[in-house]
Amino acid sequence: MTDEDVIVDQGRGGAGLWPLVEAERAALAADLAGLDDEGWATPSLCEGLTVREVLAHITASARLSPVRWMAGVIRCRFDFDRMVAMRLAEQLGATPAGTLERFRRAVPSRTKPPVPVVALLGEVIVHGEDIRRPLGLRRDHPIGTLTHVAAHYQGSDMVVLAKGRIGGLRLVADDGPFTSGSGALVSGPTISLVMAMTGRAAYCDDLTGDGVAVLRERCAGA
Repeated sequence: MTDEDVIVDQGRGGAGLWPLVEAERAALAADLAGLDDEGWATPSLCEGLTVREVLAHITASARLSPVRWMAGVIRCRFDFDRMVAMRLAEQLGATPAGTLERFRRAVPSRTKPPVPVVALLGEVIVHGEDIRRPLGLRRDHPIGTLTHVAAHYQGSDMVVLAKGRIGGLRLVADDGPFTSGSGALVSGPTISLVMAMTGRAAYCDDLTGDGVAVLRERCAGA
């Protein structure tokens, strides 16, 4: 699939995006192979969660059908934070090696909760970076994949606030075709724009423009 195919693929309920989801999961599993206990216990960019716990959260999303998702919502009496914690605990395993093995088994899964496939793609990219950055790891994500995810987030506050966070700002990628909005400029790598859109203030360090201070403040208030 070319970058152009990724950007325009809206058909079949996003079915054409599943290979990209699988590729991102596989890359993350490979990056975490051989991680020691200290690495697994490293705080992620998700407040209050370790690297290991974030990986278990990604695994949980790959195991949740709409029926299981709704069952969890009902069981937790519509407390979504409680449900997320419950599903994370289910996938954590007894050891870090067990957590990673559960994730590896979920790499090819096409099970998902009632969200579009692009939301799962965004989740594995964003949470993958939540894991990688504190560990000093880097992935060169395909620019077409990142552009598609950025386009999704710039128009949506579903699951994660993003559209509201970038209101009144003009986002311009310096490594790809993504642009969005109007107002004070925020420019930089597409991955950094995606991460800042989703509230990761650390990635504002990679950005330039008159709007960066505003975006950083909004991230801090996430």
